Amino acid sequence: AWLQQGLRYAPLAALAAVVVPEIVLTQGRLIDTLYDARIFSAIAAAAWFFWRGGILGTIVAGMAVLLPLELGLGW
Repeated sequence: AWLQQGLRYAPLAALAAVVVPEIVLTQGRLIDTLYDARIFSAIAAAAWFFWRGGILGTIVAGMAVLLPLELGLGW
Protein backbone atom coordinates (compact mmCIF):
# COMPACT_ATOMS: atom_id res chain seq x y z
CA ALA A 1 0.00 0.00 0.00
CA TRP A 2 2.79 2.46 0.83
CA LEU A 3 4.51 1.69 -2.46
CA GLN A 4 1.34 2.44 -4.41
CA GLN A 5 0.94 5.71 -2.53
CA GLY A 6 4.54 6.67 -3.31
CA LEU A 7 4.19 5.80 -6.99
CA ARG A 8 1.31 8.25 -7.32
CA TYR A 9 3.85 11.08 -6.97
CA ALA A 10 6.47 9.60 -9.30
CA PRO A 11 5.19 11.25 -12.53
CA LEU A 12 5.07 14.67 -10.87
CA ALA A 13 8.58 14.22 -9.48
CA ALA A 14 9.91 13.14 -12.88
CA LEU A 15 8.28 16.11 -14.60
CA ALA A 16 9.72 18.52 -12.04
CA ALA A 17 13.17 16.95 -12.46
CA VAL A 18 13.03 17.70 -16.19
CA VAL A 19 11.30 21.09 -16.22
CA VAL A 20 12.91 22.94 -13.29
CA PRO A 21 16.51 22.66 -14.55
CA GLU A 22 15.35 23.80 -17.98
CA ILE A 23 13.96 26.98 -16.42
CA VAL A 24 16.75 27.92 -14.01
CA LEU A 25 19.88 26.71 -15.83
CA THR A 26 21.70 27.99 -18.89
CA GLN A 27 24.52 25.80 -20.20
CA GLY A 28 24.73 24.00 -16.87
CA ARG A 29 24.94 27.16 -14.75
CA LEU A 30 22.30 29.02 -12.79
CA ILE A 31 20.95 32.05 -14.56
CA ASP A 32 22.34 35.27 -13.12
CA THR A 33 19.86 37.79 -14.48
CA LEU A 34 16.14 38.37 -14.26
CA TYR A 35 16.06 39.23 -17.98
CA ASP A 36 15.27 35.67 -18.93
CA ALA A 37 12.04 34.97 -20.75
CA ARG A 38 11.80 31.47 -19.29
CA ILE A 39 11.25 32.81 -15.78
CA PHE A 40 8.40 35.10 -16.79
CA SER A 41 6.78 32.47 -18.98
CA ALA A 42 6.95 29.88 -16.20
CA ILE A 43 5.34 32.36 -13.79
CA ALA A 44 2.60 33.17 -16.30
CA ALA A 45 1.95 29.48 -16.99
CA ALA A 46 1.80 28.65 -13.27
CA ALA A 47 -0.52 31.59 -12.63
CA TRP A 48 -2.84 30.44 -15.41
CA PHE A 49 -2.84 26.89 -14.12
CA PHE A 50 -3.75 27.93 -10.57
CA TRP A 51 -6.32 30.44 -11.80
CA ARG A 52 -8.14 28.45 -14.49
CA GLY A 53 -6.56 25.00 -14.60
CA GLY A 54 -6.11 22.94 -17.72
CA ILE A 55 -2.98 21.99 -19.57
CA LEU A 56 -3.73 23.63 -22.91
CA GLY A 57 -4.35 27.05 -21.35
CA THR A 58 -1.17 26.68 -19.31
CA ILE A 59 0.89 26.01 -22.42
CA VAL A 60 -0.73 28.87 -24.34
CA ALA A 61 -0.20 31.32 -21.46
CA GLY A 62 3.45 30.38 -21.12
CA MET A 63 4.08 30.63 -24.85
CA ALA A 64 2.16 33.93 -25.07
CA VAL A 65 4.72 35.41 -22.69
CA LEU A 66 7.79 33.53 -23.94
CA LEU A 67 7.55 34.32 -27.65
CA PRO A 68 7.27 38.13 -27.44
CA LEU A 69 10.09 38.29 -24.91
CA GLU A 70 12.34 35.98 -26.93
CA LEU A 71 11.55 37.29 -30.40
CA GLY A 72 10.63 40.89 -29.62
CA LEU A 73 13.13 41.81 -26.91
CA GLY A 74 15.78 39.20 -27.63
CA TRP A 75 15.87 37.88 -24.07
